[in-house]
Amino acid sequence: MNKLDIAVGGMTCAACAKRIEKVVGRLPGVEKAAVNFATEKLFVEYEEASLSIEAIKAAVVKIGYEVLEKNKSRVTIPIGGMTCAACARRIEKAVGRLEGVLSAEVNLATEKAGVSYDPQIIRISALRAAIEKLGYKALEIDKKDAADEDRERKQREIRTLWTKFAVSAVFSLPLLYIAMAPMITVVRLPFPAWLDPMNYPLVYALLELLLVIPVVAVGYKFYTVGFKALLQRSPNMDSLIAIGTSAAVIYSAFNVWQIASGEFALAESLYFETAGVIITLILLGKSLEAVSKGRTSDAIKKLMGLAPKTAVVIQNGAEKEIPIDEVESGDIILVRPGSRIPVDGTVTDGYTAIDESMLTGESMPVDKKPGDTVYAASLNTTGSIRFRADKVGGETALAQIIKLVEDAQGSKAPIAQTADIVSGYFVPVVCVIALIAGVSWYISTRDLEFALTIFISVLVIACPCALGLATPTAIMVGTGKGAENGILIKGGEALETAHKINTVVLDKTGTITEGKPTVTDVLPVPGLREDDLLTLAASAEKGSEHPLGQAIVNGAAERGLETLPAERFDSFTGRGIEAMINGRSVLAGNRKLMDERDVELADLEAVGDRLATEGKTPMYVALDGKAAGVVAVADVVKQSSRAAIQSLRDMGIEVAMITGDNRKTAAAIAREVGIDRVLAEVLPQDKASEVKKLQNEGRKVAMVGDGINDAPALAQADIGIAIGSGTDVAMESADIVLMRSDLTDVSTAIDLSKKTIRNIKQNLFWAFGYNIVGIPVAAGLLYIFGGPLLNPIFAAAAMSLSSVSVLTNALRLKRFKAARRESMGV
Repeated sequence: MNKLDIAVGGMTCAACAKRIEKVVGRLPGVEKAAVNFATEKLFVEYEEASLSIEAIKAAVVKIGYEVLEKNKSRVTIPIGGMTCAACARRIEKAVGRLEGVLSAEVNLATEKAGVSYDPQIIRISALRAAIEKLGYKALEIDKKDAADEDRERKQREIRTLWTKFAVSAVFSLPLLYIAMAPMITVVRLPFPAWLDPMNYPLVYALLELLLVIPVVAVGYKFYTVGFKALLQRSPNMDSLIAIGTSAAVIYSAFNVWQIASGEFALAESLYFETAGVIITLILLGKSLEAVSKGRTSDAIKKLMGLAPKTAVVIQNGAEKEIPIDEVESGDIILVRPGSRIPVDGTVTDGYTAIDESMLTGESMPVDKKPGDTVYAASLNTTGSIRFRADKVGGETALAQIIKLVEDAQGSKAPIAQTADIVSGYFVPVVCVIALIAGVSWYISTRDLEFALTIFISVLVIACPCALGLATPTAIMVGTGKGAENGILIKGGEALETAHKINTVVLDKTGTITEGKPTVTDVLPVPGLREDDLLTLAASAEKGSEHPLGQAIVNGAAERGLETLPAERFDSFTGRGIEAMINGRSVLAGNRKLMDERDVELADLEAVGDRLATEGKTPMYVALDGKAAGVVAVADVVKQSSRAAIQSLRDMGIEVAMITGDNRKTAAAIAREVGIDRVLAEVLPQDKASEVKKLQNEGRKVAMVGDGINDAPALAQADIGIAIGSGTDVAMESADIVLMRSDLTDVSTAIDLSKKTIRNIKQNLFWAFGYNIVGIPVAAGLLYIFGGPLLNPIFAAAAMSLSSVSVLTNALRLKRFKAARRESMGV
């Protein structure tokens, strides 16, 4: 199953988004199609064997929308060595045939190649290589970043909207004054005598007509898009505006013709100002909406802006600054103090401290030495270092984080389903309501102007935009805010489910504890020395990957003991290991393993129990079937664990600990951090079933683990939270990834979810409430009982403000503060 996201232009409301979903969803091979109106992106899951990307794009274009090449980058490559037009043509053909190249044009006069390409498929270095393979020289490149192009496109869109609003305001304000001034009798407003509608009705009418034409012209898209959608039987918000304002303009234009024919009394029956002001107010609303929508994705823009555009690479002993896209895996890169790391890699030379707050949310710089890993976009603060590039382009941790956040922002929360269903039928229903209301009032009053006012008001006040923006904008801000705090939420569903969590299960090793156990006690049986026992245990454990086994090996190394070669090694999951050392059988493991092999522990059993009550893990060692001693290993509890667990309990969430340790050791750790419920002696493969048992009790369970051996449990839980795995953001088993190994981020993630869902509910309440109240008022419900009649101009103002208010409310989430900053004093 392939996944694709396409940037779509031309959408104006939730009805547009719903229409694209329906059309694309019907294509053969499409499993799922979802449109995020706020980000203007279409997300598709499809079978590549049944459907091509071009067919999906063609379907979108066919129904009147624009496919924006999101992954399209443009590069200009200066070329040396061309002598004639044949050279230029040869390069064009060779580069144009490369996979991922969309177009290639070579200009012999400027000696430059302009190449449009998909950076996810092909890199600039491959373009250069293709040119040089032909015998020409690819010179230094002038490249514009794809993110910059997207930013510029949106800025152009905002500038265009503001310009259209300004033009329409310049004409509609005088139009409104001319239309209203003669009618206001309470205060005598200045008004030229030659425009008096009573004395010069035709001049008055023609001037209004002349003033409304430029306003209609700048709002032409409402008509081209709206009527096209109407003809295709998929009306949208533009259709409502187009029908309403067209009705006002056509009716008024007919009255102008009547005035010219001698019906001078009709000068008071012109509605040009209604159409003009409606278009102006809606353009104002659209301008504010575009600005607000841009702000909802600030977090991801910040992440994109962190990556440096160039890197200093060491080539043949010399420093050379090259574009970031030309960095290859294996390159040696120099980074000076104050510069950002360009790609992920391993330090080869130098010592420094690096600020990785963009990745982890942790403000304290991290010391780096040769052999340590550095990450793209992190800030080098003190010393100069050289490092080897390991991951470049889309493989870097930063690129994966951006991709994950983009995917999350494009996903839909289950809470949005009602709004999606309503938006699919909303516009046709509003059209029917407007028609029924208009006809009904005409039948009862025989007043065409009154009925027309009702008809236009109903059409104009309806706002599908607010419905379409209510959920995605809050999800965008919420997931972006999470990313700023080192919390990566993989989708709207995870964000919604997290707020229902009432039980959190914590894996012990590496989650509550540091995950770096050390040897604390070596207790041999009489006749055996401590060093001999530790040497035997370390020699047997050398082939083990278990943290406890590695702790014993490290403990022996710290004492300067040399391990012996193992002739055979067997691992018993959740129990221990067996090895042959110098022809003798060595067992190392827990009491279960000793009982299975009938090893008599005698006094060692009491020793093991004492160590366990101290929070240590006793590892029994047997030599040739007889007990040889106990090696105790302890894992230090993280400083933040107790406060983090208390924070969860303060939120009314029950906290449980799950571990493979024996009950006494587990109970000791649990007491230290304030956990009441302990699931001990659980094998890795049984963790998922323990989570299922809790779910069977009717609990909503979040499982927190390191994302490696906890994968089944993370997948089983309602929410899987991987902790301390920020560089492995592609983990499929977790719904939320915490980039710091800090439990306080668990409560922060749940708190963020609660606040985001509350924000979504507020948005939906406003969006539904506005339409439920506004449409009946516009239809004349209050007027029936002696109340006021809603003027179409006020209806347009209300409609414009409704979507802006939803966006403004979503932006309040940007003020969210991570709980850990307060609780830990960070």
